[in-house]
Amino acid sequence: MSMRKYCKPAISIKAQIDKLEKRGLKFKDATEAEEILSNISYYRLRAYTYPFQDNKNPGHPFTQEITFEEIIKLYEFDSKLRLIIFEATEYIEVALRTQIVYQMSIKNGSHWHSEPKFYRDSYRFAKHLTTLQEEIDRSKEDFISHYRKNYNDPQSPPAWMSLEVVSMGLLSKMFKNLIFGEEKKAILSHFGLKKIDILENWMLCFATLRNICAHHSRVWNRRLIQINIPKDTIDEFLNNVNSQPNKLYITLSCMVYMLKRINPKCNFVESIKELVSSFDGPSKILKDMGFPPDWEQEKLWN
Repeated sequence: MSMRKYCKPAISIKAQIDKLEKRGLKFKDATEAEEILSNISYYRLRAYTYPFQDNKNPGHPFTQEITFEEIIKLYEFDSKLRLIIFEATEYIEVALRTQIVYQMSIKNGSHWHSEPKFYRDSYRFAKHLTTLQEEIDRSKEDFISHYRKNYNDPQSPPAWMSLEVVSMGLLSKMFKNLIFGEEKKAILSHFGLKKIDILENWMLCFATLRNICAHHSRVWNRRLIQINIPKDTIDEFLNNVNSQPNKLYITLSCMVYMLKRINPKCNFVESIKELVSSFDGPSKILKDMGFPPDWEQEKLWN
């Protein structure tokens, strides 16, 4: 494809409103819209107007009647949804970190994470260890500083310190590279799963979703990394698994499954249902996220 020089100029907020009106977006209060666009950028809102426009047409006309105010309701819904998801990923991340460190350390000692014999791929091990050391070096945690001041052998802190400061993304990569043994089996059992490729995939998907939320990016109507749907689990999973595996619903369902093991008192399900029931913006928001019509009847979601 031939490359072109980008030459679109920045335009004023009033011009932004004028452009959206010409494309067919309705405004109930242009003055209030100006105030909103001075705090939420036109380009950021584009992710929420996009599904309602003909994007093959250079003019991007709206294909259905919709108001700016409804777009903002959708934006606010997405913002609240991100906060709910982000809080839930904390429970999952902490539990995964705890189980990995515990199961591996109790059998293999304090510094197993820096020993190549526990990993399948030596190249990935070396790469991950370098990244791990960089994250340790950047850490300002008191327990890391305490180790540096009091110990020099081994050079890096034990697993329960070192892996406490790594990103969930790196943790998921290190876990996937671990040799499958009794330790991984114990971790699988703890979370109610039977296949290691399921948990490895879920960790990557959860880490990716967590990062999307942390960077305030859109989760509504987003295509995610395809999550693996288990065919056999210790506890009951979904009865209807025909939803799109790269849409949010299946990933949220996998989160629900793990949260019921980690913290049965977690209000994640209730928070999602309350948010959905209180939404009065554009219709079909659930369908856009892959939710089937009967999702609330699933035992997993009750």
